[in-house]
Amino acid sequence: MTEAALEARGIVAGYIKGLPILSDVSVTAREAAITVIIGPNGAGKSTLIKAIAGLVPVSSGQVRLAGQDITNPRPDTLGRMGIAYVPQSDNIFRSLTIRQNLDLVLRHAGSDATARRDELMQQFPDLAEKQRDKAGTLSGGQRQFLAVAMALAVKPRVILMDEPSAGLSPRASQEVLEHARVLADGGVTILLVEQNVKQALRLSDHAYILADGRNQINGPAAELLDDPVVGQIYLGGKRMGTA
Repeated sequence: MTEAALEARGIVAGYIKGLPILSDVSVTAREAAITVIIGPNGAGKSTLIKAIAGLVPVSSGQVRLAGQDITNPRPDTLGRMGIAYVPQSDNIFRSLTIRQNLDLVLRHAGSDATARRDELMQQFPDLAEKQRDKAGTLSGGQRQFLAVAMALAVKPRVILMDEPSAGLSPRASQEVLEHARVLADGGVTILLVEQNVKQALRLSDHAYILADGRNQINGPAAELLDDPVVGQIYLGGKRMGTA
């Protein structure tokens, strides 16, 4: 079994002090693998990934990166730690061109900036063809690819992705998730929150199901794909560890 790249242990977190959305939630993201977090609406999935990224305060528990405590990080320090966060929305600058978006995130790369931008253009040829177009003119799938390219600019070890397929066509959704698989196969650790359950389980290595702000079940993604308990949790009837 590969080692843990990122761990969240016993996380209690929420937007308002004293009113936690997450209660004792734990997940482990293994190196060079996709770990997906799924669950019904209101389960706390996005809250968990935002808590890991330092966007929602953690009142109890611990987040560890390669064994080091990074609980409640300043979001602007994530890049230096080797973590990239791709939010669900507002993840690109629509008024700027594709090239300008990439140059913005590469502004601290110094003499390596041009070479790194060229690498990203080769990795995302559809973006390269439109690099002088405004990002706001891109399709939903292309915008998500640009957001991922911007995240990759800092050569992260870990990428946190919050529902990257939200609002996309089925084809674009599949393309975005398949690219996440390519990134993981290339050595990047991905912690993914996703609403497209079947596609996510098919492409992921391990899955955690949350409901009511708590862990419900976890295991190899392929094994959970046809597990009837998963359907029961989504329908609101089955909860693990409750009376």
